[in-house]
Amino acid sequence: MERTNEDVNVREWVDGWVVSRGTTPPIPEPWGYTIHGGFPMHVGRHVLSATNDDVLEADVRKVTESSRGLGVHLKVFADPDRVHPWLAPGWEPYGAGDYLMVTELKPAPVPEVPDGYVMHTWTRGGVVRVLLTDTDGSFAARGQIAPVGACAVADQIETAEQHQRRGLGRIVMHTLHVAARAEGSTRAVLACTPQGRLLYEAVGWRIVAPLTNAKFVGTGSDKIT
Repeated sequence: MERTNEDVNVREWVDGWVVSRGTTPPIPEPWGYTIHGGFPMHVGRHVLSATNDDVLEADVRKVTESSRGLGVHLKVFADPDRVHPWLAPGWEPYGAGDYLMVTELKPAPVPEVPDGYVMHTWTRGGVVRVLLTDTDGSFAARGQIAPVGACAVADQIETAEQHQRRGLGRIVMHTLHVAARAEGSTRAVLACTPQGRLLYEAVGWRIVAPLTNAKFVGTGSDKIT
């Protein structure tokens, strides 16, 4: 189905995200994609394929006025201040300061794991996963990446609070970069929170567009509280 003003970064993010999360393949729509995830409070999501000023008010209104499933989410890669007034009743924004980011995957050595930590890596279903634990086996940090052709999608990057500011996030990211490059990817894309942005910028990622998040919570008696 033909779409105008489609950003290749969004398409690459969608293609990798569905692999990373094990969802349905993306369903093409005139304005972007629909993805079914299957979780009660995140049953699916609509993703607009345009970014920044190319995002159209008419598309946001069309999607939110026609979709009224509880637990359905919306992802729009444009400034929340522009997008929020276009949401239909029953759609609730959440999160703030999220972004779409990209990077080029350059040759780099596999990073060394600091003393006191153990790295575990494995691949399942085309997704490379990295886990760092302390020597007792407690969770310290993790992340995963889904290489899909020339582009890979980094996802679910997390460091436990008590293990932060020790460089573990950098180790996870560099390990994922190396793994994706070994699978043939030359660039990568991700959607980040404000906390993650600082880490990603520190390892060479750059912002492409802000991300607006919303979900349908219902109206009146059916509203999720």
